[in-house]
Amino acid sequence: MPLADKIRPKTLSDVVGQPHLLGEGKPLLKIIQSGKIPNMIFYGPSGVGKTTIARIIAESANMRLHKLNGTSASTSDIKDIVSEIDTFLGSNGILLYLDEIQYLNKKQQQSLLEYIENGSITLIASTTENPYFYVYNAILSRSTVFEFKPVEPDELKKAVKRGFAEISKDSGEEYCVDDDAVDYICHGVGGDVRKCLNTVELCAVSAKNGKVDLELAKELTQRSNMRYDRDGDQHYDLLSALQKSIRGSDENAALHYAARLIEAGDIISLSRRLLVIAAEDIGLAYPMAIPIVKACVDSAMQLGLPEARIPLGDAVILLATSPKSNSGYNAINEALADVHNGVTGDFPRNLQNKHCDGEDAVVKGQHYLYPHDYPDHYVEQQYLPDNLKDKVYYHFGDNKFENNAKEYWKKIKGQ
Repeated sequence: MPLADKIRPKTLSDVVGQPHLLGEGKPLLKIIQSGKIPNMIFYGPSGVGKTTIARIIAESANMRLHKLNGTSASTSDIKDIVSEIDTFLGSNGILLYLDEIQYLNKKQQQSLLEYIENGSITLIASTTENPYFYVYNAILSRSTVFEFKPVEPDELKKAVKRGFAEISKDSGEEYCVDDDAVDYICHGVGGDVRKCLNTVELCAVSAKNGKVDLELAKELTQRSNMRYDRDGDQHYDLLSALQKSIRGSDENAALHYAARLIEAGDIISLSRRLLVIAAEDIGLAYPMAIPIVKACVDSAMQLGLPEARIPLGDAVILLATSPKSNSGYNAINEALADVHNGVTGDFPRNLQNKHCDGEDAVVKGQHYLYPHDYPDHYVEQQYLPDNLKDKVYYHFGDNKFENNAKEYWKKIKGQ
């Protein structure tokens, strides 16, 4: 049996982490202590105690307990559980612990709804994905969602000590574990208790004469601090954090999040987001950022890792330290909103491609004025449809480049 399962906490007092849920007076603890268990959804990364706490709740609830995993559960499994309602087995109520609920399809989730609603089944579900995206709304509205967080290194130390003590008890061998080795393990597993204990187990097996030092910890600690799934919440959170750091002109934070994407080998997502940021957040304040970032991205794709990190790092720093403007972003969004809402209109006659008029034309002739024939290559004429002729989508941003353009056109247009 893996060490993580062998020393899985049996009581809440043995659980490490989640003080925001299980600390004195905190909501989840008060619910558990009340003995009245509502439908609940536990949301958070793997290895942080969701399953452990659900089991503790279920086993203390004096209810008929069923456990299903969304990756393997079928509709017939759900029907078997439902069949126990109103039988002797389900006389104290049925508690269903459903791990990885996001893998159940909508129909399977709906099959539980009636029984959750009338209280025949109490649901405790866990998921590593955002339940507001992956759980059927009707179930979500009848459940209380609790978010679990990665366990802090100081809390993980308790698990490390408990793990070595358990291995020592089983093997009869004493272990001498350096404090810096414990620190390294606790900081290197990304708040994942299970991976922390897996590392403890590896260290115990590999230790010479029971000695676990920093070098051994470095060699065996899994690179678990990279909680990253290209299709999961962490992926989008990471890209969001990158863009918001660049938008906020914090080059150090931006480099940190970019480094996490590079370490995960996901230079495609990083490159695409940098191209978006160049146009959306720097935009017309420094238009050359767009081709420069494109060149950096092209270089990264041609080089591949590890060298790709260099042009991508340059791009991140350039964008974070550039002046910012979202004037172009806002302008195209406003124009699209009008088009989407059907606010369009016919083309002005002077812009049309046809060169002759029908008999019904009040004013004949195209009357297009060719700007290059006029001073400064500008002549005033109507370009927008009649019903939009005074519409202003673009507002010059407050930065050097756009201010210069604004002053230039004020002079040319005689404003």
